[in-house]
Amino acid sequence: MIHFDQVHKSYPGKHTALAGVSFTIEAGGLVLLTGHSGAGKTTLIKLIAALERPSSGTVRVNEHDIGKLRASAVPYLRRNMGLIFQDTRLLADRSVLANTMLPLLVTGTAKTEARQRARAALERVGLLEREKESPLALSGGDEQRLAIARAIVNRPAILIADEPTANLDRAAAERVLDIFLQFHQAGVTVLIASHDEALFGARASQILRLDHGKLIDGPGASA
Repeated sequence: MIHFDQVHKSYPGKHTALAGVSFTIEAGGLVLLTGHSGAGKTTLIKLIAALERPSSGTVRVNEHDIGKLRASAVPYLRRNMGLIFQDTRLLADRSVLANTMLPLLVTGTAKTEARQRARAALERVGLLEREKESPLALSGGDEQRLAIARAIVNRPAILIADEPTANLDRAAAERVLDIFLQFHQAGVTVLIASHDEALFGARASQILRLDHGKLIDGPGASA
């Protein structure tokens, strides 16, 4: 499903973000990506989503070579992904339901179908009863659940989350974990970048640890 082969990523005038990273994630895996702040976790996620391109090496996602992917093909790649970032990027001037519908509407889904699928996604994460409310009325944990609903409304094959529980208390974090486990059990490939190995590590089928841009634990780790 996801394959990195000797991937390097550097930025002009900045340090190398990733150095010689190689690993494979099989379809249906539940993978924890962990490491200190600045280890390269977010860069790695951006490469998978084609938000960045590798400086060298190969990144393949569903047989697509990210480094060679045409800009016009990127939206089609992302239709099979659900992306959840620390900044949930919710629209305060739209309801919970409207926020969830948005990814479908921008890809041309009919409004009636978009509403039905958005309500199903909200029910999946336990927020259907709050569909008419503003995101401003939600707690941090509920905001994160809304971000997950928006990410899954396209029924993705890959669900990727960057520090999804960073600002949550333990009870809220465990509720978010339960949602990810449900999707993993349904066959979705789940990749979670998190410092919280105590929460996610025991449930992960694979753990990738980054240290200053190098993979130090997991298949393909540097010596």
